[in-house]
Formats: sequence, structure tokens, C-alpha cells
Amino acid sequence: MSSIKLFSILRGVGAPYCQRISRLSPSVYRASSIVSNIPQEYSTCAATKSSRQFSTARTTYTSTSAISNNQLQYSPTSLQTRHTVYTSTFAISNNQLQYSPNSLQPSARSFSSTSNDTPPFRKILIANRGEIAIRIIESAHKHNIRTVAIYSTADANSPHVTLANEAVCIGPPASSDSYLDIDKVCKAIELTGVEGVHPGYGFLSENSHFAERVEKMVVNEEPYKVDDGENTTNTSDNSQEKKKKVKFIGPSSHAIESLGDKIQSKLIADEAGVSTIPGYNGEITSPEHAIQIANDIGYPIMIKASSGGGGKGMRICYTDPEVLEGYKLSKAEALSFFGDDRLLVEKYVEDPHHIEIQVLSGMNPITNELDILCFVERECSIQRRNQKVIEESPSPHLLPSTRREMIRQVKSLVRNVNYESAGTVEFLVDKHQNFYFLEMNTRLQVEHPVTEMISGDGYHSGNYVDLVHGMLEVASGRGIPQKYLDLVDNSESEENIKDGGEGANVRYTGHAIEARIYAEDPFRGFLPSTGPLVKYVEPPSLLDVKSDSSGDEDTCHIRVDTGVVPGMVITPHYDPILSKIISYSPTSRTTAISGLGSALDQYLLRGVQHNVPFVRDVLRNADFMQGYTPTGFIGQHYPDGFSGGQLSEVERRELVVIAREIVRRREGLLKNPPLALLGSDNDEVEEVVVCLGGMFGDAYLVRSSIDGAGVVSSCVTKIQNEEDEIEDDDIDEAQFIDMSELDYEPSSDFANVQIGGESRALQVHGDDEVGMLKLTMYGLDADILVMSPDEYKLARHMEEPVPLDLGDFVLSPMPGTLISFAVKEGDVVELGQELCVVEAMKMQNIIKSHKAGATVSKLHGEVGASLRADEILLEFEKTEDSE
Repeated sequence: MSSIKLFSILRGVGAPYCQRISRLSPSVYRASSIVSNIPQEYSTCAATKSSRQFSTARTTYTSTSAISNNQLQYSPTSLQTRHTVYTSTFAISNNQLQYSPNSLQPSARSFSSTSNDTPPFRKILIANRGEIAIRIIESAHKHNIRTVAIYSTADANSPHVTLANEAVCIGPPASSDSYLDIDKVCKAIELTGVEGVHPGYGFLSENSHFAERVEKMVVNEEPYKVDDGENTTNTSDNSQEKKKKVKFIGPSSHAIESLGDKIQSKLIADEAGVSTIPGYNGEITSPEHAIQIANDIGYPIMIKASSGGGGKGMRICYTDPEVLEGYKLSKAEALSFFGDDRLLVEKYVEDPHHIEIQVLSGMNPITNELDILCFVERECSIQRRNQKVIEESPSPHLLPSTRREMIRQVKSLVRNVNYESAGTVEFLVDKHQNFYFLEMNTRLQVEHPVTEMISGDGYHSGNYVDLVHGMLEVASGRGIPQKYLDLVDNSESEENIKDGGEGANVRYTGHAIEARIYAEDPFRGFLPSTGPLVKYVEPPSLLDVKSDSSGDEDTCHIRVDTGVVPGMVITPHYDPILSKIISYSPTSRTTAISGLGSALDQYLLRGVQHNVPFVRDVLRNADFMQGYTPTGFIGQHYPDGFSGGQLSEVERRELVVIAREIVRRREGLLKNPPLALLGSDNDEVEEVVVCLGGMFGDAYLVRSSIDGAGVVSSCVTKIQNEEDEIEDDDIDEAQFIDMSELDYEPSSDFANVQIGGESRALQVHGDDEVGMLKLTMYGLDADILVMSPDEYKLARHMEEPVPLDLGDFVLSPMPGTLISFAVKEGDVVELGQELCVVEAMKMQNIIKSHKAGATVSKLHGEVGASLRADEILLEFEKTEDSE
């Protein structure tokens, strides 16, 4: 069929678009109507499919369901399709799952199978959302496994919904009413008749009760169907429905309960001979109890959630008052994220490295013995609020002897609990190579791609480990694939022994590094950012960067695991992670870092604030480049927060030259002579003034000429005084810069240049009505104004505007929800006193007073209300000082 109507059920996300565009799909869906904000009811949006069709390796079917006596009934039926993958979409009504028969959505992405083997499962459900759901769908489809997505109404337009073969809406945006609702997820499992359930990470992935429910589930087996274009034939000899057990694609519920609980896991680790951190081996019952333990073991201490991970529900405390505050916040976050508010307290190891060992284990069906694959360690020490930002493998800190002993202890722990599936054992390693068990994450880690990319012969060879595939095979009972077992280095060479040996380590090649990209504002304390993703462009999969040794160019392989598409609305309901960018170099760490930096320069995100500027600055840090990356790295290098990276003076002048040539190209192609060139008396040497930071920023005088080969030679000097005339005495020492290439079109978002002997990519954000050009170089945004010398003389008479004084107001630093006020009108507050709590993306943020002795004159807003960024929360009485 050339076109079909699509209907998608939307609720409450206020999508300013209805456009389904997948970065990995040849098909584009264009909206024929626009959906406006509809906070409480559903809206229907019609769209049409473009003329390009999907090509699939097999016929795919949808299913229908009906409601009878308030009970959900499911009966598989076939839909006559041969070249298009459809999604069956279900919706929630009065807390009951309902099927919408008109809601047939072509999947925006289909994967061709890379395996001729019988798939470990026929159909699985992914109990998650975002980039990890897409990651699992990709691996499943590559191995001929059909997929079912679940989603909340806030995620109705999310890519993971479109990419799956089927999708079930399980509730409203709140996680507790959707992704964390075990009953609803289990109803979706029953409805779709899946053979397995993959939990991803977060949400219910480490919930032993959920895993146990899944393990006990029995569903109707859906027989294979063959569609000959006219008639549908059931290939099963028995027309009666068969029953089958559902597999949890992860460790057993017993292993999750034992190891996922941080309190019990420490006891198990002690029994297995694993080094552990001093602390209290039990649940903390009150803030006073936490203070008592903290004083017993000595500060600093860490309060952490007994369940879950990801830096949620964690606080480092140095004093009794910090324990009181940390206990309250950690308890609330633990309940919100994991549905379990139990806490533990342990000694905080200062200035350590966070090192973890990836495990893939499974029972061998032939030998009936447990196969354990241990991978080379990951370094995950660049953390903010105990949430990882940058991960790499192998670690630049760990010695081979330490690695060998860590792996020995990891295998002892795995055998002790008979662990089967992918898992990660985390350690803290101090500067003396002493290491302490932190926890075992009984799930797939966010940072698993760095391990995959260096495993075996490396990502570039194609002979590496797909951890999701390994989990699927183990869960099906077939054990670890033989091709992965073949990657174990069984040699007795000195190098193997030095690298951990024992004949149970997967060999590795090269270096990989990953950056997590979050929707947060690094210039405002990394507070969450929400809104529509207006533009989204991913970097190339192959990048040539300078080698760290010879100066020649090496190739870096770039992988992007993402959960977003252009036009998608980033909501405040879930974790703010947008994507992960991974750079792999077969040769060296330095090359991998350079590749990641170049990839970030070519990663375009507009519409929400994000942490790319911060990550880019970390990658340029000298200590990071040299491998000094303790967990306190961010606190040491950014003690007052992130206010923006810094360019060297040479880089600033190079940026000036680039900006000047981009302006020339933009105005030249518009057949408009650049204003800055009007009045120039020299036909060969052109003279302009370029202001970095806008009209009132640093000014540079640029004299440039272009030779016959197209090389732009510029003399750049900084203007020092504020007089009307620009004299030779007003400028500092000149710097000569050659730019040999500029690849840029005014319609493009990027400019690629050859300057200073290296390639560089800049993002071009266009100019405003006064000609202010905005560029991004090395993650740093710059407002640039190019003027003629005469224009600059006149501009010096302009007075810089005075910013508005908001000292008597307290503003919400982020969009979110007002949880509580800690003061009332008429209260006199002290500096640093708690005023209120704002929750965004499930993180609670205490807003504190910036004034001492101020009187609260008015509280704005209501507890439970949604907030905009910079919305007034309260105001103080005006004083003589504030008049």
C-alpha cells in the first residue's frame, strides 16, 4: 500500500509536532495535523507514510484484544502485511489496558537479521523506555526476535514505541503509575504472550519481586502464522493454545534479592572473600541512627539507597547536620526511583577511583558447569552527585596485578551465588591500589557499550561481544554463545598472566570512552532542562583524528546510543539522559579521547540545555588527558560549579579568523557585500574588527588576504584601549594565522575548517537581527559581531545595559514540581536556610536562602504545582539596601 492513515494516542505531553523520524529508518512519517497541549484527554493525530517502504526478512503480525466483563482478553490474529512492520498500540482507560483497533503504526525501523540460527526467543517484552529499550530492540531484531514495547502516555511518540513490533500503553506519565507498576507490566506480558522480559536498567530491573512474578508467569503460546497474501495458515499441528513459561532476561530473583540489596550483598561479599568497605551491615532506622553510626565509623560517610544505583539516593556527609539533610533526601529519592526507601551507611573512601568488572555468566548446557566471562575493567570515576558522566575501558589507573586479584574475587562472588546473566561488580580503588567492594549491579549497565567495543578483536573487526545477545542466550537456557567463549585468552604467556590470566578473561583490543549526554544546564548547577528537541544531528560513525604519537591521522569509530529524535519533547518525568556517545580507537586512549571530542563537536542538540559543554571541557583537561581521574575530579577542578570552558588566547584568535570568514561566506552567497568591507581602501588586504562576546566583548583587529590557492592569511591583534581612534599603540602583539580550508554553506549547521595545522568542526547557529553570529567551538558558545573599523568606533559610544536586580526574589532554577515550603510568610531566614524543595526528573533539590536576616513577604505558587524555569517561588521584604 502506498499510504495509510496512522493514529497515535497522545496525552499530556503537549507535543508541538506529530512527526515520526527515526535516525535509523529510511521511512519518514509526516504529520497531517498538529497536536496542541491537551493535559487530561487524548487527542488523535493523523499522519501519512512516505512512498518508501520497509524491507523485512519475514512476515510480521499484529494482535487484537477485547474487554469482556472488565477482563482483558487476548486473541492473536494475522494482518496481511509483507513489507511493512506494524505496531499494535494499546491504551489505558480507567486503569485498565484497552486495545485501539485503529491504532496501527508502521515501525520506524526494521533490522535485518545477521544470524541464521534459531532465535533464543520468538518474542520478548522490554520493560523499559528510551535509549536502553532501543538498544535491546536492535539486538533482538538482529537475531530474529520480535519485540514488544511498553510506554506511558508521556512517551506515546517516543522512538522505542515506534521501533518495536508491538507496543502497550501502561499508564500516565508518573513512573509509579506506569513503568514501576508491576501489575500493569505483568498485564502487558499476559496480553502480548511474550516468551521473555528484558528489564533494561533502572525502573524494575533490580526489583526481585518483579523478577519473581515474571518467573512464575505462564502465558498462551502464539503459534507461527504464514501469510500467503490471500489466506492465513496456522502451521501448528495442534489448534489448541499451548502454555509456556515466561523467562526473565536477567539473573534469578534470588540473585537479584541477594546481590541487589546493598546490605545483604556486603555480607555475601564477605563470605566470598571479597574486600569490603567498613560500615554498618544493616538497615538505618532513623536520622539519629545514621548520626550514631557516622560517629562510630568516623566522617566522611556515605548514605545510600539499599536498592538500585545510578547515583540516586546517595549523599556524602561530613557533619551531623549534613547527615540529617542527606537522610531525608536519600530516603525520598530511593522511594521515588526504586520503590524502596531503605538506607545504609558506610565509610566514604576519599579520592578513590570507581572501577568495575563486567561479567557474563551462564550454565553450559553441555558440561552443566557455570561459564564465567570477565571483561577488562571499566573506569567510571568522572561523576557528579555520584552519577557517572564519563566512562572508559581499560582504566588508566589500574595495575595488572590489581586487575588480576579483582577478577579472582569477582569470580568467587559469582560462583558463590550461582549468578547467571550479565552483571557488574563495582569497586573503589585508592591511590595505593587497595580496592573495596561497593555493590553488584544485577542488570545491564548504562556504560556497557565501552566494554562491548573493546572486547575480542575490537568493534572495528566485527568480532566482539554483544552483551544483550549474551543475556538473551543465557536466559533461554542455551548458555553463553560459543563464539564469545572463543574470545577467552587461554594462553599462558607472560602478557596474559600480567593482564589477569586464569584463562577466563575476554581478550580486548584498543580503548573506548563514553560520554553520557544529559538534558541539564551545566551553567545552572546541572539542573534538569525540558522542552522540545528542536534540532538533533548525530556525528559521523567514522572520524579521522590526529594520532598521539606520529601526528598522522587515525580512525575513530563512533557509536551513538540514543532515545530521542528531532522534535521530541523532553519531559520532567524521567531520568534526563538523552544519549550516550562512545568513541573507540584500536590504538590508544589519547586517540579515543580525541575522537570523542570531535564527535561532540559534531553532535547538534538545540531546544534544551545539555551537558556537552561540560563534557567537552573535561576532555580538554590536562589531568584527565594524563589519566588522573579520581571520583573527586569534578569537585577538584570545578569547586564553584561550571561557568564555561576557557579558550587559550591562540584559540580565541583562531576563532576570530574563522568567524570572520564565515560571515564573509554568509553575506557573499547572499550577494550582499559584507558591511565590514564597505569603505575599505585596500583591494588586497581587508580590515575588520571582530568582537568576541558581542558588542561589549573583547575586540580584535583582523587584517586578512587570500592567495591564489585559497589560503586565508590573517594578522590578528587585540584592541586594548577604549578611545575613539584605533591606533597602532592600541593593539598588542600580532599573531599570524593561516586557514587553508573552509567547508561551509549558509544553510548548514556546521563549518569544517583547516586552521593552525589541524581539522576543526564548529557549529553555526546563525545570526540575529543585528548581525550577531553564534558559533560553538570545543563545546563553547560564542556571540560574535563583525564590524568595520568605522562601525566599531561608533559602537564604543554605546552604554552596556544594566541587568535587572532580582535580589529580593527566589526563582525556581529549573522546571519541575514544588514539593514543599520550609518557611511561611513573616519568617526571618538566615543565609543557607532551606526555603523549599523542587523536584525535577525525580531528583529533589533544596532551594536555600541567599540572604541573611531577610523577611519572607510572600510565598508564590502552590505545593504540588508545576513550575517553569525562573518562576518566582517567594519574595523578601524590600530593605534600604535593596532599594
